[in-house]
Amino acid sequence: MTRMPRFHLAFPVDDLEAARRFYGGLLGCREGRSSETWVDFDLFGHQIVAHLAPEELGAVKAGAVDGKQVPVRHFGVLMDWPDWEALARRMRDAGIAFIIEPYVRFAGKPGEQGTFFVRDPAGNALEFKTFRNDEMVFATSFE
Repeated sequence: MTRMPRFHLAFPVDDLEAARRFYGGLLGCREGRSSETWVDFDLFGHQIVAHLAPEELGAVKAGAVDGKQVPVRHFGVLMDWPDWEALARRMRDAGIAFIIEPYVRFAGKPGEQGTFFVRDPAGNALEFKTFRNDEMVFATSFE
């Protein structure tokens, strides 16, 4: 049986302990290897690495998608709908400010998806999304 490839993403933070609280505590990511300058996390089966590099943090550009200003530089995961709803509730209960509140984008169309955006403590934008029809993840049209 072939396993789906996992991605690896390294990103800057300005406080490793704050990253541990957000990714490990709030998101429930298991922590892997670490040093004084970086920490590995298991983000839903994918390896992400928070590197202490405050000089890499900076201005955030946004582009319009479905009438919302979406941060151009962001990362996240595609989730099953019930898990996405549960995570949105957990974020709200924890008092996390949403860049874009949870909502259904392209409602009633083949590419219908739930999405929300938050920032980690270092200001990195994350998107969590879900699709009504998983076959639409790579569709070339929303109609």
